[in-house]
Amino acid sequence: MICPLLTQGQAPISVAYYSTPSSISKPKISAHFPRFSPGLLGPISSPAIRAFCSKSAEGGMASSQNQDSISYLSQREAAEVDETLMGPLGFSVDQLMELAGLSVATSIAEVYKPSEYNRVLAICGPGNNGGDGLVAARHLYHFGYKPFVCYPKRTPKPLYSGLVTQLESLSIPFLSADELPVDLSKDFDILVDAMFGFSFHGSPRPPFDDLIKKLVQLHDYGQIQQRPPVIVSIDIPSGWHVEEGDIGGEGIKPDMLVSLTAPKLCAKKFSGPHHFLGGRFVPPSIAEKYKLQLPTYPGTSMCVRIGKPPQIDISALRENYISPEFLEEEVEADPMDQFRKWFDDAMAAGLKEPNAMALSTTGKDGKPSSRMVLLKGVDKDGFVWYTNYESRKARDLSENPHASLLFYWDGLNRQVRVEGSVQKVSDEESEQYFHSRPRGSQIGAIVSKQSTVVPGRHVLHQLYKELEEKYSDGSLIPKPKHWGGYRLKPELFEFWQGQKSRLHDRLQYSPQEINGKLSWRIERLAP
Repeated sequence: MICPLLTQGQAPISVAYYSTPSSISKPKISAHFPRFSPGLLGPISSPAIRAFCSKSAEGGMASSQNQDSISYLSQREAAEVDETLMGPLGFSVDQLMELAGLSVATSIAEVYKPSEYNRVLAICGPGNNGGDGLVAARHLYHFGYKPFVCYPKRTPKPLYSGLVTQLESLSIPFLSADELPVDLSKDFDILVDAMFGFSFHGSPRPPFDDLIKKLVQLHDYGQIQQRPPVIVSIDIPSGWHVEEGDIGGEGIKPDMLVSLTAPKLCAKKFSGPHHFLGGRFVPPSIAEKYKLQLPTYPGTSMCVRIGKPPQIDISALRENYISPEFLEEEVEADPMDQFRKWFDDAMAAGLKEPNAMALSTTGKDGKPSSRMVLLKGVDKDGFVWYTNYESRKARDLSENPHASLLFYWDGLNRQVRVEGSVQKVSDEESEQYFHSRPRGSQIGAIVSKQSTVVPGRHVLHQLYKELEEKYSDGSLIPKPKHWGGYRLKPELFEFWQGQKSRLHDRLQYSPQEINGKLSWRIERLAP
């Protein structure tokens, strides 16, 4: 599920949001809000992964937005889209709020990992923007974060009462405005600004005026802190002019803006590093009617990045792993049994291609080379994979029949290294596996003279097309003589479990003979 960048030439899609009345005034810090006829446009609240978006790195310089390639909505245009959604299209507020809050949570998870940014404070206003924050807090809890909620002016409607009940059932703490510390940076890693939507006007009423000041003051605290908490604003930073942005430059300066529907005009003034678009519920008819040009949501993704990702200081990239302890007294005596146990865990976790492994070989010249291959069998005799016997790895193995394998399971913070001698599997075993593969893969193995230079991709396609036609009658495709399997017989195992502060668990299995019987010695290695 990819969360792509917005570039020129992408196909447009549409998203939109909804409006409902609210009695709370829109806060401003130094802005003059335009007047609208109450009959034409009532107050509108703004709308609100790791499984809905791909990963991206945190930190870096501001994103570079291509403002000419996407649509930015005025306040009036957003209201008209809302009326269409809530009218003839039949959407309800709770449907749209759920999708909006999920989009916010997945955008946060896309950038700020719970292992580094765990404590989240959602500051929620009384309208739909606050409801989006409540929904986001629930999803963030299930994503592994520790959310807190400040919801000082609760809306006495069943929808909002239900959201509060859902959070209370998860034992998510609710804090009053008075219970919040003066300096929010000491107790929280992420602050979700879900106070006000994009059409409120007037001066902020207590306690929201003080809450906005607390977020503004974080810039001052950040001057003396190595890493202040990040601010995530939903659709429009509270206090900004919906079309002109932070007039006077004294308002909230969010690190992330999650636009919904389409970005509002004020988003052009956003200079933080992470701008996402979320919400995904409007049919193409809305896009055509309002000529919305927005980036495409791929697959099942609930968010998409707008603009280029920030430049990253590679030296600052790090992960503080949180894992259960991996202790000697709890592991299997046989490393093959321990491997199967961890492999089953990777399968159960739904990790992509848990059988992918890095195969490293060295020829007679002593120069190592590595590549990713797929494990296709494991038993008491070792680990099996299949390849072309005329490839570079095959040449290396013919000169030096020793190799190492590395399995890396990111979602579990685990690695397994295996070293040993290598030999070819029997022709019968290779033949049986070859004919178990899809016919397209069988033809591909014949076409590809692995590791040799080819004039171009068209050559491969032409050869493939010819063989596909030749065997179109369903006849048996013969296995090439230069194709088959290898088996690595293990001589050394290392199981690695990531832990906090780089104090990783490393348990090594090495063979030993006791009373004439082969067994495995288990030793802990320093991380």
